[in-house]
Amino acid sequence: MKLPSTKTVVANAACLVVLLWLYGGDLVDGLRARSAEVSAFMTPPRVTWPAVVLVALVVVLGVVLWGLVREQPESFKGYRLLPILLVCALFIDLALLESQVPLSPEDVAIMAVGQFEQRAQALVKGTTVPSDPAVLRSVLEQMGQPPYLVRGTRAPAWSLQVRENCEGPVAEAPGLEVGTFIYCVASDRQVAWVSLVGLPAGERFGRPAVLSRDGEPYVGIVEPGLSDEPEPFQRPSEPSEPSGSPETGDAGGVAPAPSP
Repeated sequence: MKLPSTKTVVANAACLVVLLWLYGGDLVDGLRARSAEVSAFMTPPRVTWPAVVLVALVVVLGVVLWGLVREQPESFKGYRLLPILLVCALFIDLALLESQVPLSPEDVAIMAVGQFEQRAQALVKGTTVPSDPAVLRSVLEQMGQPPYLVRGTRAPAWSLQVRENCEGPVAEAPGLEVGTFIYCVASDRQVAWVSLVGLPAGERFGRPAVLSRDGEPYVGIVEPGLSDEPEPFQRPSEPSEPSGSPETGDAGGVAPAPSP
């Protein structure tokens, strides 16, 4: 069998690998996200576009194999189709479909923990942290939706679980739904730890678990802080003036004028 040059074979093989890696992976992610218990996507990954590219890949690959079997020369235009398909797919993908790159679900989840921490901190009064669930649920207002899919559907809303007499942040949360904030209050109410049920950082599919980084739970801390109120303004004291005026040149009392 007569083969084209090594350069042409390597270029076609490289394009084949890249196309399978990019669009085959996208198709697998899209299908898996629709059935996984929890997936770290804010919208279901598209499946139509990767499927179109893969169908075109099968057609182009058939043309290339036909050229190899027929021992077509180096000038056979079918050997150029794989690089052309890769360039066209990337152009459409990057220029049209990926014009805006949103924050990753991991970034949104971490920002949500920080936002909850700040809002709960604003509810601190005196020397104790808030622990009333009715008060703390107001923190969840206007926070949008959790950045996770549950069997292909966006998690609808945040929820809250308040725990008391804690000795530290929770590391596990079996049975809780994705998007649940765990507000863990110490026994003396001097500090509270905020955790979130989602997925560990770096994982895209799995079961609900406490949000963590490098194996450690990602925790927000609420505790009484110093008062931000400014101290009352005090006017600086003015220096005392001497009892005598400069014109008299006498620091004592003024002598009465002599009688005529």
